[in-house]
Amino acid sequence: MTKTIGFLIFPDLQVLDCAGPLAAFEIAGRYQPGAYALKVMAVEPGMVSATCGLALAAGALQPPRTLDTLVVAGGEGTRPACEDPRTLDYVRQAAVHARRVASVCSGAYILAAAGLLDGRRATTHWNRSGDFARRFPAVRLEADRIFVKDGPVWTSAGITAGIDLALALIADDLGEEIARRTAQQLVVYHRRPGGQSQFSALLELERPESRFGPVLEWAREHLTHPLTVEQLADVAAMSARNFARAFAAETGVTPAKAVERLRLDAARARLDAGEAQVDQIARQVGFGDPDRMRRAFLRAFGQPPQAFRRASRRAA
Repeated sequence: MTKTIGFLIFPDLQVLDCAGPLAAFEIAGRYQPGAYALKVMAVEPGMVSATCGLALAAGALQPPRTLDTLVVAGGEGTRPACEDPRTLDYVRQAAVHARRVASVCSGAYILAAAGLLDGRRATTHWNRSGDFARRFPAVRLEADRIFVKDGPVWTSAGITAGIDLALALIADDLGEEIARRTAQQLVVYHRRPGGQSQFSALLELERPESRFGPVLEWAREHLTHPLTVEQLADVAAMSARNFARAFAAETGVTPAKAVERLRLDAARARLDAGEAQVDQIARQVGFGDPDRMRRAFLRAFGQPPQAFRRASRRAA
């Protein structure tokens, strides 16, 4: 049976939030003809301008009962869209009638404003995670993930992560082989190296002008230390309670999660370089034992450390 995938767009969308997933579904349909019917829709149909100046032709909103999946784009236009009763009502109806609802990047704001994410796990672009967490405290934000599935609701991180999301949805529909062939045609990874984690988030936070940049820089240089909240708070010249609260509010992740990400990044670099055995690397980056590091890799990347070592050897 053909599955109708509706892409909800609006003025000032980020064009890749729609075009990337749209291309993935279109290519998957080549490998299994008739699998998908793709509909680009807007509350006000016609030519809809993206922030880059490109205009997309959007049709009228499809009846929610006819949709298999609704994909909500992101971009600067999410702010007015979050205040548009027509948009929110349509998204709510789609959540009732469609099999799945998904968002790309800041499209998660629209799902949250419609109440679809209350009590659910979700993600969005790392640069918006702090603001998102403050505006929607009922959402269980996982700020460092590329995409998150919680029941019938899927959310993804910024821009190109929409392709990762689409490939996961395609795998869910048509199987891993079709998703893999689609990824090959797009010249992207079926499972992005580094798994489902937004690497750039901590890199941005470590900038010297960032409030917590010096703390993270110090932590990266002392990975073999316990790196407790109390230690990090001392570096920031704050009380432990205020530090933990302020850090989570600004970054969208807890100090413990940030430390884990620093250790994971350091471990990945050592695995890629082939510098040492896995158990040695675990000690060098502060995990202590390889089993603890393995569990962290599986949580963040969906793969054990050995998979990264094998991939590096193949690339070499």
